[in-house]
Amino acid sequence: MSQNLKWKALFIVFIVVACFWGLFARPSFPTSWAQVKRNFQHGIKLGLDLQGGTQLVLQVQVNQAVRFVSNRAVDTLTNELQRKNIKVGDIRQVSDTEILVSNVAPDQSSAFASVVRDYLPDWAAAMAAGQGNGYMLTLKAAAVSQIKSQTMTESVETIRRRIDQLGLTEPKIAKTGSQDDQILVELPGEGNPAQAKAVIKAGGQLELRLVLAGPYTSEAEALAQHGGLLPPGSEILPGSPGGSNQPGTATAYWLVSQNPIVTGADLRSATAGPNPEMPGQWQVNFDLSRGAAQRFGPFTQRNIGKQLAIVLDHRVQSAPVIQGHISDSGVITGNFTAEQAKDLAMVLRAGALPASIKYLEESTVGPSLGADSIREGVRASIISLIAVMIFLLIYYRVSGINAVLALILNLVILMAALAYFKAVLTLPGIAGVILTIGMGVDSNVLVFERIREELRAGKANASAVDLGFERAFLTIIDTHVTTVVSAIFLFMFGTGPVRGFAITLIIGLIANIFTSIYVSRAIFDWHLGRMTRQAELSI
Repeated sequence: MSQNLKWKALFIVFIVVACFWGLFARPSFPTSWAQVKRNFQHGIKLGLDLQGGTQLVLQVQVNQAVRFVSNRAVDTLTNELQRKNIKVGDIRQVSDTEILVSNVAPDQSSAFASVVRDYLPDWAAAMAAGQGNGYMLTLKAAAVSQIKSQTMTESVETIRRRIDQLGLTEPKIAKTGSQDDQILVELPGEGNPAQAKAVIKAGGQLELRLVLAGPYTSEAEALAQHGGLLPPGSEILPGSPGGSNQPGTATAYWLVSQNPIVTGADLRSATAGPNPEMPGQWQVNFDLSRGAAQRFGPFTQRNIGKQLAIVLDHRVQSAPVIQGHISDSGVITGNFTAEQAKDLAMVLRAGALPASIKYLEESTVGPSLGADSIREGVRASIISLIAVMIFLLIYYRVSGINAVLALILNLVILMAALAYFKAVLTLPGIAGVILTIGMGVDSNVLVFERIREELRAGKANASAVDLGFERAFLTIIDTHVTTVVSAIFLFMFGTGPVRGFAITLIIGLIANIFTSIYVSRAIFDWHLGRMTRQAELSI
């Protein structure tokens, strides 16, 4: 055996050992057959369609985030104009991206423009038609786009944190769809999809707002008490008469400030615990960040004796009276069970969704369907592999063994790569495995037929093998590169199942180039080294 062939053999052995290590010896070295099977199951992650689970398509209401930014802009503008003593008329939000400011004092127009420029850089101000000396502030298109993009990113990360706290294995949370407002959530092996859905959709939007009036028995009564029009900067929210959400009580309505002083984004921590004043019920204790505490302290000091609405998901959970200065902590009370309080605390810790969501699609795959898919997919792969092996052995005789070994090693490398990269094997991925088998056969047929042609032309065995691999190489590279490029586009623009197919196909094609060219050639060289010059090559 030549020195070059020895190095080739060592490299192939190294690849084989590394593959078997990745498939059967991780995360711990096996000491029994049961441990080998457990390691293999740990290495090969099964997708939703094989393992069973739940798939959800969510739509994020991104316009709500834009509206919230506009609300904050109204509050900022109002405060700064008052602080600088700039006289204006009404300041109101007329749409998600427009704010109308009426009756700006003519001699203070320049100062007004300066406030907008310094404190609302994302807003463009222009004279409002038919409003006298009024101005229309419009949120810039670039800012709207950035808000929506950031809302989607925060929603994905928030949902991921919530799912991670459920302890699910290999969940997938990613943006999807052409409208850039949808999220795909795949929960393989989830045995309680209802709980997952509840935790995902739970808004967890905690807000602390000042109570202006109430409670009222209906929204109509609340409007009637204020002449049919809500006071500027206020809104009506549902709750319970005592603000404690006790069961069996009618819905009440509270008039609260539109802009919260503290939101869920200001939380530092949230924990569930028993309610000391109401045995059998639980509450959620929360601590505020330093910045929120600096705002909350002066706010409570100014409003001692007034009620503070603790609003969760646009519903008044409780409305305690502010007894004194409060800085960095609070309590959410209600008719919570231990499980409800813990779920709420978990949602608050994970962070509030920046906008509400709604379900567009939901599909559930049962474990039995997953088992059937695995069984049929594996059966199809094995049958196709056996049929191909028989064909190769009959048609190419002893040289067919070379092709069979290359095919088997190709599959071993493919599965090991999935294990090392922690890729997920899906039903379309199994289709990619079967296609890889076909591509592997195609590569070997190309090489073997070229060798046959050279032998018919009277070339010696070694020369025929050299020319066969050399002339088939460019064809193999061309077919594989074009297919890999197509698979890359499938991965870039496809959904979950299509991406699984693309990943498996790409890995299989790269492995096939190695086995059909490098490994197969090494086996031929070893076989030729053992043959006499007069012997015929069995092909």
